Amino acid sequence: MRKLLLALVCLAFMAGVVVAADVVLVKFDSEKKELTVKEGEKESTYKITDKTKVSFVDKDGNAKEGTLEAATKILGNPKAAGKLKFGLTAADGAVSELKLKSGKKKN
Repeated sequence: MRKLLLALVCLAFMAGVVVAADVVLVKFDSEKKELTVKEGEKESTYKITDKTKVSFVDKDGNAKEGTLEAATKILGNPKAAGKLKFGLTAADGAVSELKLKSGKKKN
């Protein structure tokens, strides 16, 4: 019983450490490589590192690996602030994965 309880506590702790959510871009500081996003009403700031994985998801939901340079170019676009929605996985204040939508919207 004790092992089961300990396993559940560890699982709950790990779920709190890693955050995966769809967020909206508030601002991106390319010099500091800091990304400020809004999830619901809460704003959070995360650091982008060289270990950050980037993937682009098309209209059909297929993910394709991308580069960090391409992602920072998209995030640095002044028109993206407040409009760009994407998936973000973060742990310990650093972004571990970005999932950006690619392709054009249907009209």
